[in-house]
Amino acid sequence: MEKHDWKTILMFGAFGAAAYFLLSGRRAAGMASAGVGLAALASDHPEKFEQIWNQAPEYLDRGHRIVNGIQSLVERITEHAQNWQQMRGRSGGEFQNKPY
Repeated sequence: MEKHDWKTILMFGAFGAAAYFLLSGRRAAGMASAGVGLAALASDHPEKFEQIWNQAPEYLDRGHRIVNGIQSLVERITEHAQNWQQMRGRSGGEFQNKPY
């Protein structure tokens, strides 16, 4: 087994701590730990980090298109659900559990 580099140990430790802090509800500490892990990752692999940084606008554009697509899908489903309820002659409040 080869000896681990201190940057790799720092990176995995910081990401593990970030996951723990975020899951336990300590968001500020989790974000700080994630930042430390990201900085260690960037210092260990600067060429990959630069490549990702240069492609960030493309990634953001793709993410924006995905979110817009999901939003329009949810809006269409909501419209169809409202139309279906109107066709059945019920309002939204009548679908609650009521004894008959």
